[in-house]
Amino acid sequence: MATAVTAADRSAWYWNRWSQLILGLIAMMSISSPQYVWTLFTGPLNQKLGTTLAELQWTFSLLIILQTWCSPLQAYLVDRFGPRMLISVGALMSGGGWVLSAYVSNIWALYFTYGIICGFGTGIIYVGIIGLMMRWFPDRRGLATGLAAAGYGFGAIFTSFPIDSMIKSSGYAHTLVVWGIILGVIGIIAAQWLRVPPDGWLPEGYAPENATTIQSRRSYTPREMLQNPIFWLLFIMMSMMATSGLMVVSNVGPFAHEYNVAGALVLGMAALPLSLTLSRFTNGLTRPFFGWVSDHIGREWTMGLAFTLECIGILVLFAFIDHPALFVVLTGLVFFGWGEIFSLFPSTLTDTFGPKYAATNYGFLYIAQGVGSILGGPAAAFLKQHTGSWTAVFIIVACLDIITALLAVTVLRAMRTRHIKQS
Repeated sequence: MATAVTAADRSAWYWNRWSQLILGLIAMMSISSPQYVWTLFTGPLNQKLGTTLAELQWTFSLLIILQTWCSPLQAYLVDRFGPRMLISVGALMSGGGWVLSAYVSNIWALYFTYGIICGFGTGIIYVGIIGLMMRWFPDRRGLATGLAAAGYGFGAIFTSFPIDSMIKSSGYAHTLVVWGIILGVIGIIAAQWLRVPPDGWLPEGYAPENATTIQSRRSYTPREMLQNPIFWLLFIMMSMMATSGLMVVSNVGPFAHEYNVAGALVLGMAALPLSLTLSRFTNGLTRPFFGWVSDHIGREWTMGLAFTLECIGILVLFAFIDHPALFVVLTGLVFFGWGEIFSLFPSTLTDTFGPKYAATNYGFLYIAQGVGSILGGPAAAFLKQHTGSWTAVFIIVACLDIITALLAVTVLRAMRTRHIKQS
């Protein structure tokens, strides 16, 4: 059962919502490495286990599948038992999965430890923290969820180089044990002070009826939400944006090699790694930025702006993709126009269906990211294989982006306005 506020401890430092945001950021950063530094372990693991790269990469697929497709269950557990217990369990599974992976001797064991255990643990923390931030920040939902989502991406910035160095000096198994313990302990410690606000809690001086973003006056259960067409419109829109974004982000390397810009020097560095570094930064920056914008001008207008920017960025990138400097800048712009879906969609969902079941409700919507991860990369590869070029990929991505932008400012806005008035 979620922890409730009592008069005796309401003044404690951890009941401050900004403290909750910092703790949530720490927990999010503690689970980013299993996804973002996986590529550093593929070579040593492949050599140790004697598998093909294709067989090994199923580990990564399982990690993403368990993190996204199980999110309704993971979020329900957080809502049911509270963030302190469940975020602790998630951190234990995420870090413990790494420790156990150090001792595997076959690919199936690796699938279970790194793929399933880590995947389920990271999923608990991701949807749990996003849901918690949406409850603590009804007046700044876009900004708060954007910062939390950015923490998941930025966390690996602090671990990539130390982990790479330790693998080279001490081996992958020692590295998995040491960093599994470090990251697991950090997540467990942060979880000890996580709390949920009491039902109906609002920040001092905040009145929902005067807010720029329209919000429901009551909370809808997951069952009620799933019966509402607005949820399915949001699900379709997020699936479209996830698919279009992943069609591009999963193929930046192939694009660079196809158009002979991968090794070209830009500011003294190879274009491809420079592009990936800039894109990681812009993909993190866009989440709190557009979340903050949406708090001030409204969710739908921000979606229209961001998704149109993504469409324009894709088309301009395609026109100048063989220019190394422009390739670097424009791929960064494309990531900037895509990554905000992880702040705009959860905040829009909670504005529409209320904060009480925020984590569980977002768990259902987050499956859309799983849909995108399945469709995005394979769809792009299929189109390239059957057409012989990347042209169809860029056209489809641009179309998905602009259609989603139009749906946001027309259909979604009208449906949500009627829904809020009725609620």
